[in-house]
Amino acid sequence: MTLVDTERRPFFVYGTLRPGGAHHARFLGGRTRAVEPARLTGATLYSGPGYPWAVEAPDGTVRGDLVIPVPEAYDDVLAALDRLEEYVPGDPGNLYDRVARDVVRDADGTPVRAWVYVAAPAVAARLRARGVPVPGGDWRVR
Repeated sequence: MTLVDTERRPFFVYGTLRPGGAHHARFLGGRTRAVEPARLTGATLYSGPGYPWAVEAPDGTVRGDLVIPVPEAYDDVLAALDRLEEYVPGDPGNLYDRVARDVVRDADGTPVRAWVYVAAPAVAARLRARGVPVPGGDWRVR
């Protein structure tokens, strides 16, 4: 039996879901209470075909945004983002895994536990071996 963490956490987004990104309006538009610049330490950002991959790594930092959905849209946002990232809890074929990680708000340096979609283990191994890290960990300035 797979245990599913159902905690209503904010989301840390670092690529096409950021404001101005290709998927922000469709998946998050009108469904957020706040969007704040933040950073994820312990991960490196890699360039993919049109979108990035965060790969857990001890010395990296990924720049992005903390997205706080409005309470009444939370379940819809979670389901939509899981579909976008093709994430199914416990599925070994996932390309991304949704994990709870601490991210740091840029405004005041406070840590916030958030959902982050990171490269699943097989994808992460390929990226570490042959991927191209995004300098500075910011998809917007690549």
